[in-house]
Amino acid sequence: MRTDWTRTEIGELFDLPFTELVFRAADVHRHYHAPGEVQLCTLLSIKTGGCPEDCGYCSQSAHADTGLKAERLMDAEAVISAAREAKAHGSQRFCMGAAWREPKERDMPALLQMVGEVKAMGLETCMTLGMLTGDQARALKDAGLDYYNHNIDTSPEHYGDIISTRTFQERLDTLEEVRKAGMAVCCGGIVGMGETREDRVGFIHALATLPRHPESVPVNALVPVKGTVLGDMWGDEKPIDDIEFVRTVAVARITMPRSMVRLSAGRESMSESTQALYFLAGANSIFTGDRLLTTPNAGDDSDAALFAKLGLKPLAAEEPMRVAAE
Repeated sequence: MRTDWTRTEIGELFDLPFTELVFRAADVHRHYHAPGEVQLCTLLSIKTGGCPEDCGYCSQSAHADTGLKAERLMDAEAVISAAREAKAHGSQRFCMGAAWREPKERDMPALLQMVGEVKAMGLETCMTLGMLTGDQARALKDAGLDYYNHNIDTSPEHYGDIISTRTFQERLDTLEEVRKAGMAVCCGGIVGMGETREDRVGFIHALATLPRHPESVPVNALVPVKGTVLGDMWGDEKPIDDIEFVRTVAVARITMPRSMVRLSAGRESMSESTQALYFLAGANSIFTGDRLLTTPNAGDDSDAALFAKLGLKPLAAEEPMRVAAE
């Protein structure tokens, strides 16, 4: 796969007539993926609130005034029970997120237990815990962790306007440790954070020029939460136009053809017609269930109804790891 995309080339994709861009993305999608299949994932917050990072979009930041109380790491048995329920509802990947700058060594035994037991159920495992050391990455891999999520969030140029407590390079360093440990990478970001079209070009460029494309690329639409910097900035205003969001998904599909492109946060406020455009443009993964960490999600029943209307079906369980291994 190409990892030498230039910003000019990516900008030219964004500038294509909308129908031409979606057509090209759909063609690429059909070449590498089953067009009528969508991966179902479940995301659980295993440690909520109190994060020392100052990410301007995040309700879990200790710098935000959202009324969210910091909680301790969930008991492993409660996490495993949630994974069992997710599998019963059709999820193929179970993602566990903790509001940390990085995991403490005292928490590692519980995390490794969660990974091992969720993996034993036959689910793909994913975690997002903040920055990792090489030893932590290897321990998680040995326990059975398939994917590690660590988003770059936005373009390198816009990054400092959103976060000041962790650098863009530190995010890349963690991705490198994940790769060295032999895990698949889940890495994407958020659109609608006041960035320009050029920032969206830079965001895709940063992902598509990594030494190896992320196996999963979550594309989130900002969910403005009152009490966060960006939530107070946007209020009830919609942060990004739907067509521009579809363009971002389509360009991600073209530049990273083998990746699973996931519609993540913000989907609960999107119309069925808009979501259909995203699937047409190459999105083939969603978070199902009624929560995404601390924000609402569409819910299992709503997703099932949408799939029935569009003629979509859940992705075969073995497909994502087959793609990741190639």
